[in-house]
Amino acid sequence: MNFILTIILGLLPSLIWLLFFLKKDAHPEPKSMILKVFFLGALVAPIAAVAGTGFQEVLLDFNLSPTSIVFFLLYWFVGVGTIEEVLKYLVVRFSVLSHHEFDEPVDAMLYMLISGLGFAALENLLILFSQTILNQSLGNALSLILYRFLTAVFLHALCSAFIGYFLALSICNTKNQLKLISIGLGFGAIFHALFDIAITEIGNSLSEPVGKVVISDHQAFVTSSALLLVILIGLAVFVTYGFRQLKKIKSICKI
Repeated sequence: MNFILTIILGLLPSLIWLLFFLKKDAHPEPKSMILKVFFLGALVAPIAAVAGTGFQEVLLDFNLSPTSIVFFLLYWFVGVGTIEEVLKYLVVRFSVLSHHEFDEPVDAMLYMLISGLGFAALENLLILFSQTILNQSLGNALSLILYRFLTAVFLHALCSAFIGYFLALSICNTKNQLKLISIGLGFGAIFHALFDIAITEIGNSLSEPVGKVVISDHQAFVTSSALLLVILIGLAVFVTYGFRQLKKIKSICKI
């Protein structure tokens, strides 16, 4: 694949989801703000990768075995889920909340979603620019991008929007602001980690003898696939509900 095509394929899943969600916004946000948050969301992706690797090294320095349950839980729920969701939240926290265009509660969900899609876009590019993917055919690359469009990219958008819902509530309820943000970040990180565990287990349950993919561990594949679907569908339902609820309270919650 050539350089331009790789970039287009990497960005396409995030851009499709972005257009889908932006069409649901009754009061469109400025394009400059959308691009800014999308870019900053992408910018923190490599920071998350470095931080996650650093956290893994810290765990090893404490003589935790990589095969132990403690290492497993801390790595996925803190080193991956928490770090990534907190960074996406900080993008919105420091670039949007004080801006005059941030003028209604539903904007919190929308901008968090944009941050998450920017993050996912750079993840896609990093994967596509890896040596293994570049040496594969266009068909294989398209299959990978379609898979990520329906799973990882969608997950980033949903988890971020989930956190955005609680961020919006915290703006309207300053007495419980810390509690609400903690709930959003905490559960967002948990859902993210569970998704990554499920997707990893699905990958581990597959093998490729003689050029074709087969399921080597049916039970792990079915269980992990079910967990993945529950997380994506559950978050999608909650995010849809959240958007509707926040649109109802825009007249009584001044920002």
